Amino acid sequence: MINVIEIAQKAKLASINALKLSSEIKNKALMNIADAIESRRDEILTANNEDVVFAQKLLNDNKISHSMFNRLKLDENKLRDMIQGVRDVIKLNDPVNNILWSKDIAEGITLKKVTCPIGVIGIIFEARPDVISQITSLAVKSSNAVILKGGTEASNTNNKIYEIILEALNKTDGFPDNMVNLIYSREDVKLMLEADKYINLIIPRGSNNLVKFIKENTKIPVLGHSDGICHIYIDEYADINKSLKVVIDARCQYPSACSSVETLLINEKILPSVIQPLKKVLFENRVKIIGDEFICKYIENIESAKEEDWKTEYGEKILSIKTVKSVDEAIEHINKYGSGHTDCIITENNENAEKFMMFVDSAGVYKNISTRFADGFRYGFGAEVGISTNKTHARGPVGLDGLTIYKYKLYGNGDIVDDFTTGKRRFYK
Repeated sequence: MINVIEIAQKAKLASINALKLSSEIKNKALMNIADAIESRRDEILTANNEDVVFAQKLLNDNKISHSMFNRLKLDENKLRDMIQGVRDVIKLNDPVNNILWSKDIAEGITLKKVTCPIGVIGIIFEARPDVISQITSLAVKSSNAVILKGGTEASNTNNKIYEIILEALNKTDGFPDNMVNLIYSREDVKLMLEADKYINLIIPRGSNNLVKFIKENTKIPVLGHSDGICHIYIDEYADINKSLKVVIDARCQYPSACSSVETLLINEKILPSVIQPLKKVLFENRVKIIGDEFICKYIENIESAKEEDWKTEYGEKILSIKTVKSVDEAIEHINKYGSGHTDCIITENNENAEKFMMFVDSAGVYKNISTRFADGFRYGFGAEVGISTNKTHARGPVGLDGLTIYKYKLYGNGDIVDDFTTGKRRFYK
């Protein structure tokens, strides 16, 4: 039986030892990981197939959702992206020990603001086994230790990927032990959430219930998002073809993703022009429409929207549609019902676009582009540990920069505060 507190203690020590790692050693470790995953991809796919068979039974018994089941499955394309994601992190600049700024505050006294790792990060995730390689690569590059807890529905895949990563790290000369750790049970999670003496940050990736539970049961700072209620607003000055293209991608490209659009807002002035072509493409893509009273007049035999629909993350091919009178009403609706994740305006009017992007209070605000771009890989971060809707430290897709913090380094030569309080010396203005 594993001892979670002991794992956390060793991870803390490993994070301190990692401060001396050179960029060369970290990049070598990442290269070893990418090569190992590539050479053993068949083992990963075999393990994942076992999990898929098990998860299918859970799905049939309504014990997991369709979106969770979809996120669980790996294929050659996802494996290719996993490997490429690790290789992309190698190309990124080392985020540790960079001087953000430096200034002389008095004669002979220099103050520097310097980046440093957060320390030990606990990651709790459901379904997505590719998360392990993403998080590990970012943690290695940023000199953070991690403790990972995946869902039981993906245990075979998680264990196989972890085994492969661990062997790759052990082959890397100079790389500390206990930098990447895996725990297994709910009891392990409970103990991890109590280890605030050793763990500096918790990042949950999963359902609303999971994130809520984590936030309510730990003193450790939590970074993440509970809902992915994303919006697209089709402005009165929108290009209809762009609108259709973006909406379909945002709803159908990967319906279970947290960056998929859940609510579509349409300006009443463009509604008569856009509604029929929109109806056509949505029906062609088998999207269920839930509409307000105006949408129901244009599209027969659809479900009438309730208040709860504006607050719902469907995670599948369902789209709630509401008409609004202006960009201001769209902004008001999004700020009331949205989750602060990612929201988009479709318009050819720059003034409306800038107003929308200024006043919508979300981590990502887009113009004429699918919400599905809200992803660390697509942002050029190499990978991400998750998407944050917090308004402190890190926001949006969290890459390397989000896994660092800073410290102040003050350099002097026997200086004392008393000289300044008595007027013998003065700070620079």
